Amino acid sequence: MKIAATIARYLLGLMFLAAGVMKFIPVNSGPLPPGAAGEFMGALMATKYIWIVGAFEIAGGVPLLINRYVPMGLSLLAPIIVNILAVSILMDHRGLPAGLAASILWILVFVRVNSAFDGIFAPTGQR
Repeated sequence: MKIAATIARYLLGLMFLAAGVMKFIPVNSGPLPPGAAGEFMGALMATKYIWIVGAFEIAGGVPLLINRYVPMGLSLLAPIIVNILAVSILMDHRGLPAGLAASILWILVFVRVNSAFDGIFAPTGQR
C-alpha cells in the first residue's frame, strides 16, 4: 500500500502541477465546450479567476511532489477535485474520467496520511 500511495502522490502532484502551469501559459487550445460548460469556462478566463485556480493547483501539487506538507496539499486540492467532478457531472461529461482518476489518486494518498486529519474528524467538545 505504501508504494501505491507514493505513486499516487507523484501522479496527483504532477497532474495538478501541470494543469496549474498550463493555466498561466497563453495557448489557444481550441474552442470552448458548447453550452453552460463553455460559458462557465469563458467567465473564468474573462475574469482571470482561472489564474487563482491555477495557483491553487500548483500550491497543492508541489507539496505532493516534494513530499512535504502533503496533508496541506491534499486540503488545497480537495475542493478543486470536487469542482472538477461537479462541472463534469452537471455540465460537460468529457472531464469525468480525469475527475474520477484524480479522486482515486487523492483517496489513495489520503489513506496514507489520514492520521494528520484526526482533529478534523473528532467530535466537537472532545479532546
